[in-house]
Amino acid sequence: MKLDDQTHANMPRLPPRRPDSHKGDYGRALVVGGSRGMSGAIALAGRATLRSGAGLVTLAVPRCVQDVVASLEPSYMTHALADLNGHIAAPAADEVAEMARNSTVVAIGPGLSRDPVLTQFVARLYREIDKPMIVDADGLFALAETFGVLGEPGGVRVLTPHPGEFARFTKQRLEHERRIEAAAKLAERDSTRQTIVVLKGHETVVTDGRRYSINRTGNPGMATGGAGDVLTGIITGLMCQGMEAFDAARLGTHLHGLAGDLAVESVGDVSMIAGDLIDYLPVAFQTLGRT
Repeated sequence: MKLDDQTHANMPRLPPRRPDSHKGDYGRALVVGGSRGMSGAIALAGRATLRSGAGLVTLAVPRCVQDVVASLEPSYMTHALADLNGHIAAPAADEVAEMARNSTVVAIGPGLSRDPVLTQFVARLYREIDKPMIVDADGLFALAETFGVLGEPGGVRVLTPHPGEFARFTKQRLEHERRIEAAAKLAERDSTRQTIVVLKGHETVVTDGRRYSINRTGNPGMATGGAGDVLTGIITGLMCQGMEAFDAARLGTHLHGLAGDLAVESVGDVSMIAGDLIDYLPVAFQTLGRT
């Protein structure tokens, strides 16, 4: 397998904002997830989406946690979905599909929880929603349970597995030295060639099965719960502003790691938490703009 190495290509950039622009010009993000006990994950993803430039962000969460999620950030909107046993109920798929029609980008998975009902929920939306979609966390677990759905995406898809999540798809342990080829093979499961795989970890790999890029930013302090939810939000925010999926994934992983590198100078690698990455995102964007 011969892939085009984009690692050292110029980093994609967002265009300057027009003086007469308004929030509608920067996209509408729909982030789906959350469950009882995991309200923080969806909130982190929503906050990161906002900090990455999306104009409007709505978090679709089970009714039982809506108040908690809404209390964590006043700048995003929340929408209550039917719930069952602390997580989203199956009938809510109709409502999410309808909301997606008025969205620019959909993200699904942070804090979603795991249940056979949710496996079918994710599989259906993966097939039916034609808007770009980022899938992370429990959304990936659901896709691994219905592996065939990877070849039936309704539109552009960005999958963001860590090595453990990746192994659920391949049913074998990931060898670090072969991670580029392995990630490309997962992307190629989609015969429509609309899938990007972001294989997270030390030197994250971004590939669409034809080209790849290795991220060089980041540090061990980012090995903390919620960091992946932040990355989901960053990529979502960039795609909301019209950035092509491969470029958004490549720039998103760079900014994610850069925010971590800036944060570690202040809080150290032991004390870093996911919220620190969001706090340093504005500086990361500014730093990128000066290079």
